[in-house]
Amino acid sequence: MTRQSKKYSQKAGMLPGSVVFIGEGKTEPASLSLSSYTPDAYQPLPLKTLADCSTQVKQSGGIVWVKVSGLQDTAMVEELGKCFNLHPLTLEDVVNTEQRPKLEDYGNYLFAVIKALHWDSELKKTRSEHISLILGKNFLISFQEHQSDIFNPIHQRLQSDNGRIRKLGADYLLYSILDIIVDGYFSLIEGFGDYLDEIEEQLLSSPSSQTLKQISEAKKEMLFIRKSIWPVRETVAAIERSETPLIDKSSHIYFRDIYDHLIQQIDTGETYRDMLSNMIDIYLSSLSNRMSEVMKVLTIFASIFIPLTFIVGIYGMNFDIPELRFSWGYPGILLFMLAIALVLVLFFKRKKWL
Repeated sequence: MTRQSKKYSQKAGMLPGSVVFIGEGKTEPASLSLSSYTPDAYQPLPLKTLADCSTQVKQSGGIVWVKVSGLQDTAMVEELGKCFNLHPLTLEDVVNTEQRPKLEDYGNYLFAVIKALHWDSELKKTRSEHISLILGKNFLISFQEHQSDIFNPIHQRLQSDNGRIRKLGADYLLYSILDIIVDGYFSLIEGFGDYLDEIEEQLLSSPSSQTLKQISEAKKEMLFIRKSIWPVRETVAAIERSETPLIDKSSHIYFRDIYDHLIQQIDTGETYRDMLSNMIDIYLSSLSNRMSEVMKVLTIFASIFIPLTFIVGIYGMNFDIPELRFSWGYPGILLFMLAIALVLVLFFKRKKWL
């Protein structure tokens, strides 16, 4: 049973829409924060109870960003869903970190799932974070799998009075979040590409069983990256083609730009995928060449010793050998055998077999 199957087995027999956390256990507590912004101001909003969220959205007069970090507190997620009238299936996907990226239109809000990815250069692995985004008329709710600073640049842009993010609606905030996540894929692909260069260098210099293991692990990482990025392309394309009033027509061009970035990343990923397939062929060819070199050396040694063995076999017979009656007979035979070996070595070198 795969790791993913084991996680899904936790929900076996439960009703659809059951809010059960599926993912790696996190010890950090969940947190929730609100902030509101208009073209003229940006401010964090006080939050005493979860029920205040919907009230703050109605009374703010601007765009409200509800940011949730940590998904293991399913009670908080359910309470927040009640405040914003979110569908139970939405909440089920929010706390399911194995859910593939997708977009769903519930009429009064859009629900998007996306994966934030980054390359761990020490462990040579891809780190993934499950992120869910809910876009409403004048609010956006973001759910992060755990505490991270991935959205800090957006907060800094909101605090500054420059730029267009405070002048446009919640759909542009959705674009900004998707854009910063997708831009992170470039760093991931670059780090993975450097890792492939290391494997290729080792493959050409001194291939070993460890090299084959690295290639196998790299193929698994490439498969995971591909499975994470390809559905994001479909998600962004669905947003760009969407006719919902929650997405202003003027914002479609921004989502199209994200789509172009994803196409570029997918093309690069396919190139790396082909490289990995070629690496296996190179590894097998290297093993074959090394085996051929070994067999060539052994064949040359055998060819040299065949005539010597023949001569030694004759003189090892149990009868009188005339040459041994002379004082120079024994060393003469040895010199003759040495001459044969030298002639064969010179012959092999002339044929460039050595």
